[in-house]
Amino acid sequence: MAELEIGQHCEVEHCQQLDFLPFVCDGCSQVFCLQHRSRSAHGCSEVNLKNEEVKQDHHKSFLCSYRGCDGKELVPVLCSFCEKQFCLRHRHQSDHECEKLESPKPRMAVTQQLVKNIVDSKKETSVMKRCKGAKNVGTAAKVALMKLKMHACGDKSLPLTERVYFQVFLPKGNKEKSKPVFFCSKWSIGKVIDSAASLANLKNDNNKSTAKKLRLCHPASGEALPLDHTLASWISNKECPLYNGGNVILEYLDNETPFLEDTNSYVE
Repeated sequence: MAELEIGQHCEVEHCQQLDFLPFVCDGCSQVFCLQHRSRSAHGCSEVNLKNEEVKQDHHKSFLCSYRGCDGKELVPVLCSFCEKQFCLRHRHQSDHECEKLESPKPRMAVTQQLVKNIVDSKKETSVMKRCKGAKNVGTAAKVALMKLKMHACGDKSLPLTERVYFQVFLPKGNKEKSKPVFFCSKWSIGKVIDSAASLANLKNDNNKSTAKKLRLCHPASGEALPLDHTLASWISNKECPLYNGGNVILEYLDNETPFLEDTNSYVE
């Protein structure tokens, strides 16, 4: 009876074992026994070839072309404008002083700054003129103070010595044009606004990130008074003071609007 040709011999020279379930290497495609089935066990030629390729690629690097820099990268980092190779530190146009980098036009920058300075100076001049003319209001405020004390509303628990009286002109569009109110001189402008809004039943969303906020404005300059300043600091202000018995204006302003353009339209 003839022998059945079942299985294959291991192709490792010193082995040649007959294996009925031989293993075919997916690298070199040769047949091996159980003991020599792994690539490392039979010294697979494909593994050696790939390792050599990896070693060659490992040493490949890309030099930075920026002057004085010896930086290298494992992958190319090209500037899309000048198409030169750089390291990560000098990859941006401004970092490697790219020859294709467009510098800003100096004349335009100077012109813009000049226009801004002119506009700002006109605003400051206008404000100073208003404040100088408003110094005559101090005398009128003393006369008006007696009437305000008779009709003003406010926190009755405040000591008389700390009370400051104002004719508060309300935001445009409000049914009531103005309201006589007294506040504490020690209060911040923010607290004054809250109190006035409550007494005049005005919407007050100053604690929310809304587009417009209720602000207290100077009747002469139109300036929106800083919320953290106190009334006392403005009454004692030498250049553009508020007067006990004088006027103040409440209005809804955008965050980008620091003052009212036309204060006369409120107090006339």
